[in-house]
Amino acid sequence: MALTDTFVRLVKPGKPGGEKYTDGAGMYLLVKETGKYWRMNYRFLGKRKTLALGVYPEVSLATARKRRDEARKLLAEGIDPSQAKRNDRSARAAAAEQTFEVIAHQWLSKIAPTRTASTQEKVRGWLEKNIFPAIGKKPITEIKPRDVLAAVQKMEARGAVESAHRVKQVCGQIFRFAVALDLVERDITADLRGALAPTVKGNFAAITEPKQVGALMRAIYDYHGFPAAVAALKLAPLVFVRPGELRAAEWAEIDLDAAEWRIPAAKMKMKVEHLVPLSTQAVGVLRDLYPITGDGRYVFPSLRSKACMSENTINAALRNMGYSKEVMTGHGFRAMARTILDEVLGERPDLIEHQLAHTVRDPLGRAYNRTSHLPARREMMQRWANYLDKLRVGAEVIPIHGGA
Repeated sequence: MALTDTFVRLVKPGKPGGEKYTDGAGMYLLVKETGKYWRMNYRFLGKRKTLALGVYPEVSLATARKRRDEARKLLAEGIDPSQAKRNDRSARAAAAEQTFEVIAHQWLSKIAPTRTASTQEKVRGWLEKNIFPAIGKKPITEIKPRDVLAAVQKMEARGAVESAHRVKQVCGQIFRFAVALDLVERDITADLRGALAPTVKGNFAAITEPKQVGALMRAIYDYHGFPAAVAALKLAPLVFVRPGELRAAEWAEIDLDAAEWRIPAAKMKMKVEHLVPLSTQAVGVLRDLYPITGDGRYVFPSLRSKACMSENTINAALRNMGYSKEVMTGHGFRAMARTILDEVLGERPDLIEHQLAHTVRDPLGRAYNRTSHLPARREMMQRWANYLDKLRVGAEVIPIHGGA
């Protein structure tokens, strides 16, 4: 006869060893002096076994029946309910140890070889200051989108909107790493799209008027300072790579005889190897620098350590030359090249985008590989270097849009 809630609540211990009251389908209530225990007897692979379903009143009659039915479904599928329960308990224990902070540190170690030390420390600092105090100790399987949002919204509230977006992206990378480890099903930060205030995008200051570019080039060639910094200033407009890619250049990446610089994928924003054809002027700058820094790893080494030069070196030199951050920045050499190559020299836009290391797609939507149009790009880079020389020495200047 099936049990009732009233009976279960009122029944008292009987025999010293406890007494069983059946409910059907193998389930029974074991009543002892120490408490009331739900149990289920079953057979698996010919052996009689007993499954613990919980203790009354924490587990009600209805809940015990639900657990019994779930166990019977497992048996129907050829699964031992007792073993499944042990596996589940082990999985929950393991999940409790896999906190967000633990996984984040594993992710940081994994990506360390692909990032500069300064970037790695910046990301680590963001996490330690803003994320670990909020969700670091939580099992990563239990973290909800609102938990991440609450943490980054604190950054947003103190005015660090751009950093809040960056940290949310970092959290997304950590969750995707956890997906790869089969710890979570998906990146939950995808649900936070639009949850933060948009960042105010600004362009890096850049000089794009040819006469002013000529004055800038003359100022660069008149600049006196640490030879590596001077060489970096001269090379920046010739190759117009990102400042971080320029300052981290290594001699092993550069073939002066072939006039090529191959930047490894790990250093590139798009994580694809980038090939920079070097004009004769660029090769000349590098050959002049080689006797000074060529015995080391970096083309532009730091004065104070074995690392590459500081991210502020070029900007500081521009400031010393009299160019404020509102007029010209190290990153501005990219905008300068893009604007003049397109609007003044009439170079093909796809070649310009290739050389800027932007993704360029063919008519079928496929991304071109790193060597696409290399001969044409090499010719474009030489024309660009020759044009900069003309501007520097005061030769004929072609104005933008017909302006003087």
